[in-house]
Amino acid sequence: MKNILIIDDDIHIGNLLEETLTKEGYSILRAYSGTEALFVLSQSKPDLVLLDLMLPGLNGEEVLKQIKGIPVIVVSAKVDVDNKVDLLIGGAVDYVTKPFNTKELLARIAIQFRNPVIAETVATLSFDDITLNMDTHIVTIGEDEIKLTRTEYAILKQLMQHPTQVITKSLLLDRICEDSPDCTDSSLKMHISNLRKKLREVNNKDYIEAVWGIGFKLRTE
Repeated sequence: MKNILIIDDDIHIGNLLEETLTKEGYSILRAYSGTEALFVLSQSKPDLVLLDLMLPGLNGEEVLKQIKGIPVIVVSAKVDVDNKVDLLIGGAVDYVTKPFNTKELLARIAIQFRNPVIAETVATLSFDDITLNMDTHIVTIGEDEIKLTRTEYAILKQLMQHPTQVITKSLLLDRICEDSPDCTDSSLKMHISNLRKKLREVNNKDYIEAVWGIGFKLRTE
């Protein structure tokens, strides 16, 4: 049985999550503040954490920095795009905006448990000769460091966390661009085009491919 820690000071939302997840067969731990969350984490290691950001005392951003080796899905009313990008870069595996759709949240939780790369939440991701360090945010190809923007880094991280999957355009937009004035298909294509160009300039290899009508994936052949 998978164990999920819910960190949220809103008792109503926490109870709703606990009831829903229990019905799905998950075991639940609860924490109502950042300090309490760190205490719970010092006593046990859940399989996944649902983390609110606006907590009393120690806020969610600070708690996230202390969580190592456990996938964290941020569940928050904050919708600022820069905040989302920073959290995904900082270690969160997903970001769900309140109010959330229960079925969608359950699907995102299930995805984390199906994907061993995400579940391990390793500090370094590797694909071919690309290395992405989630602690230092440094991306290298061989010995060459690649200078990426925050958005380019977030896109590459999502692709490397799901190396065999096609990531839909809508999912990329949801995770890194929601509610941004620049949140359009054309801007996403521009960011990916710039990312592909920077990676290609090192050794003339194209690491990212577009899957027509769906999204993007890492080139495996």
